[in-house]
Amino acid sequence: MIERDESSEMNQIQLGKDETMDGPDNTRDGFKASRSQIGIRLLYTLFYLLVFELLKTTVQLCTLFQYGHLLIVRGANDPVRNFSNRVIAYAYQVMRFITLNGNERPFPFTDLPPELEPPAARVHFD
Repeated sequence: MIERDESSEMNQIQLGKDETMDGPDNTRDGFKASRSQIGIRLLYTLFYLLVFELLKTTVQLCTLFQYGHLLIVRGANDPVRNFSNRVIAYAYQVMRFITLNGNERPFPFTDLPPELEPPAARVHFD
């Protein structure tokens, strides 16, 4: 339940017995971000949303190519599987950044992330 305390100079919002927030810039850990910091992060986020769309398209194309290859050759293409696995690791890092679950800016501002886990040794269809 949210109760407003009008006597407070900061117009503090009471969230519970122990939790308070001093307006929209304050998070529960006490860190206050400036509007310019938030704006810069928003610009990076918009950039990475476009990057994420490219990554989605890349994964979709790899998937279609992989199944076309699988139908013709009846075997998986390991270089495409490895490439797809790296793209997925990068997409995961981008998603963490744009959803505010990670603070490290993804590639091209840092190195590409390592694989999260290696591809399966053998592809099963059962």
